[in-house]
Amino acid sequence: MDEKIILVSEDGEEFPCYMLEETRVAGCNYVLVTDSEEEDGECYIFKDVSGEADTEAVYEIVEDEREQQYLARIFNELLDDVDIR
Repeated sequence: MDEKIILVSEDGEEFPCYMLEETRVAGCNYVLVTDSEEEDGECYIFKDVSGEADTEAVYEIVEDEREQQYLARIFNELLDDVDIR
């Protein structure tokens, strides 16, 4: 498992997760994270929506189903041993 990171929601709630992979598509950065070190963890795809003035990275979960499916295929190719559904 890659590095553990802590994502923090707008209301201050912490979401500990593990970075699996990152990629850049059409000028946007995306990260694939999981909520568990175990194989049965949930995977999430986040899009970097940081502005130039932001001092820390700002990520939003990818909610659009078509965008999720497209990115899942890309991450599946990048990570041969992981099946993202």
